[in-house]
Amino acid sequence: MRAAQGGDRDAFGRLASQLEPRGRTFARAMVGSEEDAMELTQECLLRMWKARADWVEARGVLPWFHGILRNLCISLLRSKERVRAKDAFRPDQLDEEDVDWDYVDPELQPPEHLASDERARLFWAALGKLSTRDREILALRHFEDLAYAALAERLRIPEGTVMSRLFHARRRLREALPRELAEELRR
Repeated sequence: MRAAQGGDRDAFGRLASQLEPRGRTFARAMVGSEEDAMELTQECLLRMWKARADWVEARGVLPWFHGILRNLCISLLRSKERVRAKDAFRPDQLDEEDVDWDYVDPELQPPEHLASDERARLFWAALGKLSTRDREILALRHFEDLAYAALAERLRIPEGTVMSRLFHARRRLREALPRELAEELRR
């Protein structure tokens, strides 16, 4: 990223090729569409390139990337009226990053290559019933395999908060799953 700040397009291209699959997986879990996930990830990378001079090394690349992508996902969902603020949201009182969103249309389709697997279909349907905050932490932990410390850094919250959010998100996911599948996941 330091080289990209100096205008090195090749360095940014290498960085983008590492970030793109992670971003697509995360965005897919957030918005439910592979096509939208690809577009959002590309838009995120474009914004990073344009704002490269604003990047602060101490904050790290992944948290910066994640923050931009998360905001793009929420903006898309809001524009399609697929989410609403979980609590009364007043922009003058609260930073939008702190708002949790409920899905108005929780229909989340599994990726095409998983659609034939009934267990995968049930999992994606249950994930679709969760809020954005729950989906976000589950996607980062289980799809990107981030450790608690990395989650805390990425989300800019204390590690204890990560553990608490993850515990409750997993519980809500189990509650949304059919009983047999939830029990299987506990083993």
